[in-house]
Amino acid sequence: MPVNETLSQYSDWSYTTATAIYVLALVFFLIEQSFGVKGRRAAERTRVRELAGAGGPSATEVVEEPPAPATPSGRRGRAERIGRMGASLMVLGALLHFAALLLRGLATHRVPWGNMYEYIMAVTFIAVVTWLFVIRKFTVRHLSGFMLLPIVILMFIGGTLLYTVAAPVVPALQSYWLVIHVSAAATSSGIFLVPGVASIFYLFRTAYERNGKFARFASRLPAADVLDRVAYRTTILAFPLFTFGVLCGAIWAESAWGRFWGWDPKETTAFVAWVVYAAYLHSRATAGWRGTRAAVINTLGFAVTVFNLFFVNLVTTGLHSYAGVG
Repeated sequence: MPVNETLSQYSDWSYTTATAIYVLALVFFLIEQSFGVKGRRAAERTRVRELAGAGGPSATEVVEEPPAPATPSGRRGRAERIGRMGASLMVLGALLHFAALLLRGLATHRVPWGNMYEYIMAVTFIAVVTWLFVIRKFTVRHLSGFMLLPIVILMFIGGTLLYTVAAPVVPALQSYWLVIHVSAAATSSGIFLVPGVASIFYLFRTAYERNGKFARFASRLPAADVLDRVAYRTTILAFPLFTFGVLCGAIWAESAWGRFWGWDPKETTAFVAWVVYAAYLHSRATAGWRGTRAAVINTLGFAVTVFNLFFVNLVTTGLHSYAGVG
């Protein structure tokens, strides 16, 4: 069936608008971060004065306390309102993002992840939805600016350098396995973006708690155990999907090429990523390996995933070279 150019154009507009809204939400979250830090510092100074006036420990002995709940007035109240506005913008961007995916699929009469542009569109949408669920579960909304930054960068690269006009996929991809295998891969990759960033934050936070390094940035992060739980729980969600995607890819390979596994660059990198994430989950459950060591392993898994997304798809040559960059 011919491509519906009108729906394709609407998809492109929705994608561009969603990207712009994410950028605006990112600005709101960074403002929330700034106001929130100033409010916490003011509260800490007030607490120091109160303790000193009551005969408590001296200012040099006071340990930084967890931030108090936001109040409706003052800097922290403004930060709370700005953060809620940023979250609302993020939801609006996600709706437009989903519309871009849906319209692209309707325009091409297939699932909208047949090339790198569409795949990045799907991966970033899953990452945004995952983060929206995370900020409902954990008090980490003020980190949304840092989480949105790689998403916005990916979407900008996808919409400019990797953009491909709507068209049917190559014959090798005209299979129902495109729906099953690639959807599992895109979903797991999008979810893996969240624990990857959370583990990086965890390493900054633990370095700050141990010896005061990266104080200007790491002091603004949530407690290390919160970041550890975010990384672990989202990885637990993504890993079975990733495993399912790898197994489906092997079945599709046997159907298309007559073998389950051939150590193609894409297959090899996916296997390495699977081993690294399996090692992370094992280390996270092993005494002596929890904490920093596990976070380093999870960060390595994230690096392998990004390497697989860009270098393997765009630079190497193999049976999975369907980037469709045009």
